[in-house]
Amino acid sequence: MPPERLQKILARVGVASRRAAEELILAGRVAVDGRVVTELGSKADPLTQKVSLDGQVLGGAQTADYWLVHKPAGVVSTVSDPQGRPRVIDLLPTGAAGRVYPVGRLDLDSEGLVLLTNDGELAYRLMHPRFMVPKLYRVWVAGRPGGEALERLRQGVRVEGRLTAPARVQLKGGTALRSKLSMVIYEGRKREIRLMCAAVGHPVQRLVRMGLGPIKLGELPVGAARRLSGAEVAALKAAAGLAPASPAKAAPGSACQGRAPAQGSCATGAEQGRRGRRTGRPPDRGKSGVSDAGRGSKPRGRPPGGKGSAGPTGRSSSSRSSTSREPGGRPSGGRPGR
Repeated sequence: MPPERLQKILARVGVASRRAAEELILAGRVAVDGRVVTELGSKADPLTQKVSLDGQVLGGAQTADYWLVHKPAGVVSTVSDPQGRPRVIDLLPTGAAGRVYPVGRLDLDSEGLVLLTNDGELAYRLMHPRFMVPKLYRVWVAGRPGGEALERLRQGVRVEGRLTAPARVQLKGGTALRSKLSMVIYEGRKREIRLMCAAVGHPVQRLVRMGLGPIKLGELPVGAARRLSGAEVAALKAAAGLAPASPAKAAPGSACQGRAPAQGSCATGAEQGRRGRRTGRPPDRGKSGVSDAGRGSKPRGRPPGGKGSAGPTGRSSSSRSSTSREPGGRPSGGRPGR
């Protein structure tokens, strides 16, 4: 087989995501035929050359595994933690924790959906902003954002020297002291939502990730984990542009489920991303596979930035389960976030 980039080889065998594999290479922990390689972009033929990590020769690709975890606040989204804090992989069943790693991160104080897998290619695509895979959040902020603040969040806020990508934002209710927002973002910069809200004068008090592409948190209890079904994995890959969904068998939770879609109406997240980059707007509502968990199942075609532009809607039954109560069973007007 033709030579492949080292980070792709490492990701395929389940060592780490592509981005994490790049850090391993730069740290001098990867060798090809016994020679340490520290230059990104270096290639090797896994069939004829020995690729090793920390002196251990890598085997063949592992069987891909996919887990969904409901991360509580106070748990770190890392495989290792020098401070000895609880880790998200500690929530997995015995035997699974050593095989998978988190896709992206939720910071220590944030809660909600974390995907863990050893599928390096999928992890790379889910997190890279080029593929525009939507991520749905429920956000509780201080005060009550007005129309100007909401529009700034939708159009982009300057954070750490550059604008954030367009987002879908909807005010879901609240008081003058505390409000609840629904936010869908398409990139994954560190602490992005917290920095965005702080920039418009409404600091985050609590943040819960509710969806990643077509995958929803649903009724999964806080601290619990479950393995994704085959249908969920297929839908997730389709959203990342790895396996286009068949028109007759659209991804669960998509606007096209159960009917023959009109031409172009069931584009994957990656395809929607390409359209968004040309138009300067996020993907059209109802086409990305993420449901706005506070809505009914029928998608609405309102333009971004207008009323009801919190995020795409789908027909996923799990999306209807996360509306009236916060994860963990607390009413939406509960105590302030941690």
